[in-house]
Amino acid sequence: MQPGWIDASHRSALLGHLLLESGDTIEDLYVSYVVHGDLDDRSKPVVLGLCAIGSTHHRLDFLIGKGRALDPSLYTIIVVDALGNGLSSSPSSSVTQPRDEFPRFTIRDMVHSQKLLMEHMQIDNVHAVVGASMGGMQALQWGVSFPDFMSHIIALVPMAKTAPWAQAVNEAARLALRAGTSVEPGTVDWSGWVAIMHVLSMRTPVRFASDCADVAVSDWLARRSEWWADQQLDPLDWIYQSWAYDAHDVGTTTGFAGDTERALAAIRAKTLIAVPKIDLYNPVDAGIWAARHIENCRLVQLASGSGHLAASEADQDAAGQIDREIQIFLER
Repeated sequence: MQPGWIDASHRSALLGHLLLESGDTIEDLYVSYVVHGDLDDRSKPVVLGLCAIGSTHHRLDFLIGKGRALDPSLYTIIVVDALGNGLSSSPSSSVTQPRDEFPRFTIRDMVHSQKLLMEHMQIDNVHAVVGASMGGMQALQWGVSFPDFMSHIIALVPMAKTAPWAQAVNEAARLALRAGTSVEPGTVDWSGWVAIMHVLSMRTPVRFASDCADVAVSDWLARRSEWWADQQLDPLDWIYQSWAYDAHDVGTTTGFAGDTERALAAIRAKTLIAVPKIDLYNPVDAGIWAARHIENCRLVQLASGSGHLAASEADQDAAGQIDREIQIFLER
């Protein structure tokens, strides 16, 4: 548990086999999730929350709580762990397909696993699908794959089609991870990966200068690497998720023949997309471009210089702006 996280009971569902887009199969699929609110009270609208790359169901905790945008007294909030995050089916945890035997999956495969969970829970529509970063990418994919399933989509710092820049960031991070796992068997040196993912892509120069104002950069990186190692994420899980991230394009959904614009135009739900002033992971222009091609979309440009971190609890001002915007959006 980290400061600000909500201690909700972990749940999981065994959902049989999942046929992937590649034609491979995840055997013995299980999906992890948490519920905020009373799942048995079907009088409240359901909100489906999605997590980012390398994160868990805690990713949206900054929006959940009494008086916040996702208030359990108003909604039943189900937050699902994505394939490959170590809690749902992943290379690190599969018994029947361990490690490199685990098949590669896509973001659409993540969405399909979540749809199976919704069917298992006998939920045939939700008020909103919400996600940040890769969660926002999943949210847009939900709108393309299942346009009548939700009334609202909230996609924070998303892309509809992964930009070459983001692919390059992920490749650099994979190279750092491979170097960090080859030093000593059974150990992981996260320092190179942290420098790329927690500084160069997640932050801006201004934000990083503020974060390490009272400490040497080398000390900040060492502490951050130690903190991240304590999270116990398996490097292979992150690598698999990053491959899914790289390959994503809503336009390659069946029926759209690679036409990303036409796929976005097929979204029927009211949509909110939020982007910061600058983002060194998911380029701001990618979110703005997606918003322009969704018919009923509100674009929010956050007054934040924190970069990709703007869509998290790490920037309290931006988090407050996001919370207010979502409340207004859902009330409408």
